[in-house]
Amino acid sequence: MNAARRAVAEFVGTAMLLAVVVGSGIMGERLAGGNVAIALLANSIATGGGLMALILVFGPISGAHFNPAVSLALAARRRHAWVDMPGYLVAQLAGAVAGVWAAHAMFGEPVFQVSEKMRPGAALMLSEVVATFGLLTTIFGCARHRPGAVPYAVAVYIVAAYWFTASTSFANPAVTVARSLTNSFAGIRPQDVPGFIGAQFAGAALATALDAWFYQSKSETTAEANAVCATP
Repeated sequence: MNAARRAVAEFVGTAMLLAVVVGSGIMGERLAGGNVAIALLANSIATGGGLMALILVFGPISGAHFNPAVSLALAARRRHAWVDMPGYLVAQLAGAVAGVWAAHAMFGEPVFQVSEKMRPGAALMLSEVVATFGLLTTIFGCARHRPGAVPYAVAVYIVAAYWFTASTSFANPAVTVARSLTNSFAGIRPQDVPGFIGAQFAGAALATALDAWFYQSKSETTAEANAVCATP
């Protein structure tokens, strides 16, 4: 699969993921009658289900990263080619923003928004470190030992992380930036975005270091690693 097709798969997959995250948040909030727990439950289940389907569809094309932290961590462990990184990162960010705008349009909301939802504080930053660490550890472990389980393991982990982290597990820099552009249930104020992104990359770095320590004598060639990561 050539680089252009992989980048388009990352764009479309990330856009669909954000449409699921934001759209289900809007729907959940509208139907929950003010019950935030029910809205979050709807949001988390929809996100997990959508993510599983998207990984199954786009995994064989691009690896279905949909996440700059995942792409960079896999490249750092030689499980993906560095040459793909610029195209992947641009596609993921652009796709995330497009997905938010699509969700707004589907629900009759103003397309262009800026979030006012406050998500400040050390507890939420720590939550993002933990959430991203867990996500990358899940991906590394399953991609190495049970590649066919990756879509299911990632999806159920994200559903769980919505509930066991105080931040509701953004765990994705592109998602974080895009969610600052929706003043809905899934939103985050722009001023809280840098802290979340820093925490996400810290969590990804910790997971990458742990994987390197576990498997320091089992380095892989890029070709072998790509074959593993692209298998849903």
